[in-house]
Amino acid sequence: MANVENILLRRYWVFDLDGTLTLPVHDFSVIRHALGVPKGTDILGYLASLPPEEAQPLYDKLVALETGLLDRIEPAPGLLQLMGALHLRGYRLGILTRNTRGVARQTLECLGIGEFFPEDSVLGRGCVLPKPDPEGLYRLSEQWGTAPGEMIMVGDYLFDLQTGRNAGAATVHVDRTRTFTWPELTDIGVETLLELLSLLPD
Repeated sequence: MANVENILLRRYWVFDLDGTLTLPVHDFSVIRHALGVPKGTDILGYLASLPPEEAQPLYDKLVALETGLLDRIEPAPGLLQLMGALHLRGYRLGILTRNTRGVARQTLECLGIGEFFPEDSVLGRGCVLPKPDPEGLYRLSEQWGTAPGEMIMVGDYLFDLQTGRNAGAATVHVDRTRTFTWPELTDIGVETLLELLSLLPD
């Protein structure tokens, strides 16, 4: 438990967005079908492999699909309590998402937590290389004047945990099933943000 406490004393936290701070609403199989992306293929990786003139209309369609989900956004249990607690401690908070920054900002406003995340601390595709590339964590560490090893990456999926490991940050896996499929990439596993809040040292 001492190791968990030491990790959670770190003052620089970066969060995935969809499925981590929100309840899951994205059906990626539906999105792949709509964009013509082969089954089981990474959507952004596939679009990046296309010639620009073919890719751009699909990126535009992806943004439209993501924007269309905003009215279904619901906060994950414990979201407001955790953000409030971290803010009171003076922690720096960032977002690293494979959405666009624009969709991410709209999502944060829908969740009622936009005030906790300055504009330059919300990074999406187009800002940095997409997860699992660690560029986003490197960018935030430089902005914040800290080292990646002093940061925590919180997410619900493999790419989030790989990003943390690739940058040398600690990782928190939020898994509502408590399966914790990638233990080798996970420093702390929690079922909900409420559970994560309960682990914060006094």
